[in-house]
Amino acid sequence: MKIAIIGTGVYGIAMAIHLQKNNKNQIMMWSESSASLQHIEGTRSSYAELEGLCIPQNISFSNSYQEVLEGAQIVFIMCAAKYVSSVAKEMKPYIKDTMHFVIGSKGIEQTSCLFAHEVFLHTINTKNIALISGPSFAIDIARLEPIGLSIASESKKTLAVVKNVYKDTNIKLRETSDLVGVAICGSIKNVIAVAAGILNGLGYTESTRSFLITESLHDIKELIFALKGNKMTILSFAGLGDLLLTATSEKSRNYTFGTILGKDGFKKANHYLETTTVEGYYTLKSIYQLLKSKRIKMPVIDLVYKIVMDGECPQLLTDFLLNKK
Repeated sequence: MKIAIIGTGVYGIAMAIHLQKNNKNQIMMWSESSASLQHIEGTRSSYAELEGLCIPQNISFSNSYQEVLEGAQIVFIMCAAKYVSSVAKEMKPYIKDTMHFVIGSKGIEQTSCLFAHEVFLHTINTKNIALISGPSFAIDIARLEPIGLSIASESKKTLAVVKNVYKDTNIKLRETSDLVGVAICGSIKNVIAVAAGILNGLGYTESTRSFLITESLHDIKELIFALKGNKMTILSFAGLGDLLLTATSEKSRNYTFGTILGKDGFKKANHYLETTTVEGYYTLKSIYQLLKSKRIKMPVIDLVYKIVMDGECPQLLTDFLLNKK
């Protein structure tokens, strides 16, 4: 089976490494530039972005959509959420009705307040679409660690095709039809991770960060319900599983950004933003706009927005937790 992966960030490359484990898949990845391809090929034998792991020779790369998509049965969208719209438009001439799409991008488009899969569907008209999300760092996927992910789709055929691809890997998939719930969990967990990092930077312990995570679970559950999703999705790999990982680990860039902000202030935090992609920072802007447009109350998001975007005192976060009814 030919698998196309759109995006050569570390998560996309890690997934490619994992999927070629059983050698039954032909994997080709699309990258946006020749410079990016040269970097990957030049460091393939010791890829620094994945702690020196080797990218197998049977994973090929191209910056031609036509070449990558030709003959592909499954297409993984693994680019940053802000690029999903442009990627979908550029892919469209090469799309076939027989293709199945797996959206690994997480986030909300700032201009439209649509989730990544909704942005994709705005351009590509298909029912063969699934979302994949759950507690997984790129390095752990590449190292073939046992991992559990949620897969959300309303197409039984797509679920069957994607599950077959993962059949002999170390990734276990749990099915759901709740695309909205999985999309919400995959997006908002990065914002909560920033908040948890702020608490860490302020010197608070695991107990206080667990306090925040638990309160946030209740809020996320209500947000899922308000947007017509299934409340129980909060207990899935995409929900509680991913939130726990992202909001407690120093491997998380969102958590690290929050820690720097809480400990060293806005100047150093902004410098980190200039050199590192922090999805939670961009998602915060989008989720804040979404909540306002839908007239949904989620106080923890409002407060994190005031701290991160408006420069208010980070200590307000603990005051909020203690005063929340």
